[in-house]
Amino acid sequence: MEINPFEYLMNPHKRIYWIFLLSSLVVAFVFLKCHPKQKRIILSKKLWLHPSNLLDYGYFIFFIFFKVMVILPILMSAKEVALFVNITLLDQYGFVRIESFSYIQIMALFTLSVFILSDFTRYWLHRLLHFVPWLWEFHKVHHSAKVLNPLTFYRVHPVESLLFGLRYSLSIGLVAGVFIFLFGSLVGIYDILGVNLFAFMFSLLGSNLRHSHIKLGFGNIVERFLISPLQHQIHHSKNHVNTNFGGFLSTWDYLFGTLTLSKNTTNIKFGLEKMQMKNFQNLYGLLFSPFIAIYNQIKDKNFMLYFVTMCKLQRLKREQQ
Repeated sequence: MEINPFEYLMNPHKRIYWIFLLSSLVVAFVFLKCHPKQKRIILSKKLWLHPSNLLDYGYFIFFIFFKVMVILPILMSAKEVALFVNITLLDQYGFVRIESFSYIQIMALFTLSVFILSDFTRYWLHRLLHFVPWLWEFHKVHHSAKVLNPLTFYRVHPVESLLFGLRYSLSIGLVAGVFIFLFGSLVGIYDILGVNLFAFMFSLLGSNLRHSHIKLGFGNIVERFLISPLQHQIHHSKNHVNTNFGGFLSTWDYLFGTLTLSKNTTNIKFGLEKMQMKNFQNLYGLLFSPFIAIYNQIKDKNFMLYFVTMCKLQRLKREQQ
């Protein structure tokens, strides 16, 4: 499999596609014109050459090679899932076709369904990464960034990358399999450059500013529906790390009680607690610290179980005497 380091700039399916970067720069330029005090911070060499950013740059190069060489070969595709779902439905219910919808209606419904289910599953996987202890150890890698830049998006542990790839294949494949079963060859998707129309539009609206220091909020009303860059920055802060799990939509956070609006949030400090940050200072730490932490947790739990068991046995012996 060929490795092209420039694919992420030329592929519209990637977050740092050049058009998305350009649109984010335009939004940032307008924002800084209205907030000139932040300009000095954003353009500071200390920010872009911060050790955390330098680690992001190096990890991004590693991420490209590792994903192509290790993750993609073992990851099932959405097409495989769609085929499995379609065959399963055919075996269970036989040949079914709904012909009361036009081609345009089917395309619109399919495009919207794919976008909504993908964003919904992304919300729940992201939330699980925070609340399941062993998953949180892997997700800490992403939250260990002390400063943010667009490449921080790719500061994810390979285990997390595998989980998100699996989530994508299952959610997209499920919708595609059901629609092919119901509508057959009429299934299509409204897209721009091969990307879901809704995802493309949201990415165009400054998605790369989420991992930046451009504090752009959308206001209370809009932020109940769409995640603003500032809302995601709040998610990276130490005080609000368990809020704003949404990908494109903040609707899920609003419905399930994890929404934090940006209006009244100040003093945002990125990263983890000081004692945890020391484990994520280099490539070795990003890759292996989660496994070491999980091993220590298991070992400690086994020790505590052994300790509690021995105490109970000692108490039973005393009672028998």
